[in-house]
Amino acid sequence: MTRARLRGANVAITGGARGIGLATAKAFAAQGARVYIGDLDAAAAQSAAAEIGGAGYRLDVRSRQSFAAFLAAIDGPLAVLVNNAGIMPMGRFTDEDDLVTDAILDINVKGVLIGTKLALPGMLALRDGHIVNVASYLGEVPAAGLASYCASKHAVIGFTESLRDELHGTGVTATAVLPSAVRTDLVAGVQLGGVLPTVDPERIAEAVVASCAHRRTLVAVPGWMRSYELAAAVLPDRLLAAVRGRLTRDRVLHRLDLNARAGYDARVRGDAAHP
Repeated sequence: MTRARLRGANVAITGGARGIGLATAKAFAAQGARVYIGDLDAAAAQSAAAEIGGAGYRLDVRSRQSFAAFLAAIDGPLAVLVNNAGIMPMGRFTDEDDLVTDAILDINVKGVLIGTKLALPGMLALRDGHIVNVASYLGEVPAAGLASYCASKHAVIGFTESLRDELHGTGVTATAVLPSAVRTDLVAGVQLGGVLPTVDPERIAEAVVASCAHRRTLVAVPGWMRSYELAAAVLPDRLLAAVRGRLTRDRVLHRLDLNARAGYDARVRGDAAHP
């Protein structure tokens, strides 16, 4: 398995206009890659791309036609696809509008599958390429108030691991990056700190870029979080429930600042209703 050469390589990033996506675009550009940013907000994508000398396009990852047009705009073979676009509505599952549930699954899961399916033929033909799926450590840790989101990230992790096995020996690889809480709009209104591991988007971007070299299957950020999986296998449910309560349940169901989160929620509802 060869280390990806990033200088001059074409890198496509979904949801790249802000947050983790923008930090990742900047990190790849710093390595000399040619970066293509796709985002539902076309103006934001173009503005972000202008910052790094890349190219920005409107992209709705729920649409095969839109994704195909985005990839077709790339000048030359695609070396790395970063499936980063995602949404994270919060609240009790019984209160979640069906349109929002559909949007979570369509953007967080279907978008990853569509983009990967479109990118793979060219990579397989060259026997070289790397897919990075930005999942979440909430794909491993259950979180009250985030049931649909957790389901979507469980799916992305399972897909990445299965695809990785399917691609064995082809020269093409897949990595899932599992961030903890990241200081972006997705966690607006959530009380951070304490036992909840929290990082800046630049830390996730570093992990995404580094995966092009080591090509590991799963990368948690911070890495020590993977100790939870070992603990969950041996600790009694009652103790695990107490840990989860301090991590997310109390923060999302009881202490969420709805005013601070209003702007993000409005944007998500708008995108869900008008793709």
